[in-house]
Amino acid sequence: MDDDVATPAVPPATPRDGRDSRWERHRAERRAALVDATIRAIRTHGAGVGMDDIAAEAGTSKTVIYRHFDDKAGLYRAVAERIDGRVVGNVGAALGGAGRPPADTRELVASTVEAYLALVESDTEVYRFVVNRPLVDRPLVDDPVGGTVDEVTDRLTGLLLESLRATATDPSRARTWAIALVGSVRAVADDWLATPEAERAPRATVVDSLTELAWHGLAPVLAAPTTTPAATS
Repeated sequence: MDDDVATPAVPPATPRDGRDSRWERHRAERRAALVDATIRAIRTHGAGVGMDDIAAEAGTSKTVIYRHFDDKAGLYRAVAERIDGRVVGNVGAALGGAGRPPADTRELVASTVEAYLALVESDTEVYRFVVNRPLVDRPLVDDPVGGTVDEVTDRLTGLLLESLRATATDPSRARTWAIALVGSVRAVADDWLATPEAERAPRATVVDSLTELAWHGLAPVLAAPTTTPAATS
């Protein structure tokens, strides 16, 4: 390069105003506080809670809430993401890390079902709020519930793949089974909650029933020996 050609000067980066950072942090904290208030209102008034109840619990107005979430769907999404984070955390802890031996798969299924139903039972109205979407009157493009189901399904698929490595079973089936397991747990949980509490089966019974169903379907496959067809003479 010719030494006489001047290199264009790069303007220094404009330092970020500390006030912007503080304002963003304040907004994030305020949003979190409003989500906390919404969850408290749901627990007090039930899944059909209204915006007036939420505003009263938050000690503010609906206008202020919409300023932070744009609309009711935005508030619902924020609550759903908070609760779904708990679902992923609880179920993820039950699933543990990859690498469990196939013999532990039944325990894995049981602990996963137990983790999901325990959360549902401990926070029933909040779960109903997330599933039934009383504040949302239009389809959501970025459905937080669907994202959570996908994440749990991915984790379960990985663990089933670990178990299938010792068998001759087609690994592509693992995701199908994971989807079926997650879907059945969600469907049973919804029906379980819809049953009047006095008539509802104990959680342990539901966990055992689901585990038995899943295990009797998976056990023959997971226990199948890896065999090679005998060569024909």
